[in-house]
Amino acid sequence: METRASLRGVRLSVDKGRLVADLIRGKKVDQALNILQFTQKKAAVIIKKVLESAIANAEHNDGADIDELKVKTIFVEQGASLRRFTARAKGRGNQIRKPTCHVYVTVGN
Repeated sequence: METRASLRGVRLSVDKGRLVADLIRGKKVDQALNILQFTQKKAAVIIKKVLESAIANAEHNDGADIDELKVKTIFVEQGASLRRFTARAKGRGNQIRKPTCHVYVTVGN
């Protein structure tokens, strides 16, 4: 039995999100939450929210025992980039890309 949760359009770089996702892949849920709690990165806060949502979905929808759940899959995909412009010398402008990503978590036995 597997339960999923996702968060789309997060203002976070894909590489920074994958760095934190790699820390908890395959771990037990309580151990993963502990790792995320003490990881001092913006991505850890975001991924922790998605993981807690997946746990709540498993408990509510499937009646799963939280102590037996593991992080089956977690992946971070690239989303649309926000494009912004900043002023430069001599009337020119440079483009700034503000990346977004999609976070997907699956928990199960």
